[in-house]
Amino acid sequence: MKKFLEEFKAFALKGNVMDMAIGVIIGGAFSGIVTSLTDNFINPILQFITAGARYSLQDVGHFASNFLSSVVNFIIMAFILFCIIKAVNKAMDFGKPKTETAPTTKICPFCKSEIPIDAVKCAHCTSDQPE
Repeated sequence: MKKFLEEFKAFALKGNVMDMAIGVIIGGAFSGIVTSLTDNFINPILQFITAGARYSLQDVGHFASNFLSSVVNFIIMAFILFCIIKAVNKAMDFGKPKTETAPTTKICPFCKSEIPIDAVKCAHCTSDQPE
């Protein structure tokens, strides 16, 4: 049973599964923006053009506030997902040892410029580098 749970954890927290889950959730939230845009802006414009419907300034304000509400909901949803994924990534890295990478640059002792570590001559001051 323990091995089964470990395999499930590895599957569920694999990058591809997490990316797909985020895509589905963000897609659902974005569909709210598209629906609101259609219902609150495009449909009233089409009704105004084709059926001669009259809209007051209050109606336009109502449509705009509904659309802004949908955009704010989307931004909140995206922020919450960002925080959740950040926490999951931090939890995944919790037990892993930190690996240090070897430096790729060094400082020239003559001009104090940063140069590649395997350079034999400084590109800035053209001095020969000590071994």
